[in-house]
Amino acid sequence: MYPELMVIPMREELVRAGIEETRTAGEVDAALAQPGATLVVVNSICGCAAGKMRPGVRLALANSANLPDRKITVFAGQDREATERARSYFEGNPPTSPAVAILRDGKLVYLMQRFVIEQATAEEIATELMRAFDEFCAKTPA
Repeated sequence: MYPELMVIPMREELVRAGIEETRTAGEVDAALAQPGATLVVVNSICGCAAGKMRPGVRLALANSANLPDRKITVFAGQDREATERARSYFEGNPPTSPAVAILRDGKLVYLMQRFVIEQATAEEIATELMRAFDEFCAKTPA
């Protein structure tokens, strides 16, 4: 684990984008128990999180017409209990960090893993996330 002082700016970058930090398994479960679409961002201290994932997520959230009902983040290597619980919802997928997931009614419908993030630019990540938001987060007319 890194000193907390070192990761504060990395945490705050996502919080400033409107993503709720979840630091316990109970907080993760409470968020994912709610109906609708939830964005789950597995944050990390690595370079691909800093230069690609976090900027891509921020761009997508700022530019998408269809946003998830909730947005939460866990920090891999820092908040282990919360991270393990979030990953437990990513059924059958190996744990990676960073990662970006969308769950609908607590069920995984979309997962962008590290191997995708490493090979993409922030803009490409944003474009892909906006596509996923359109597919999985669009509100259906009543």
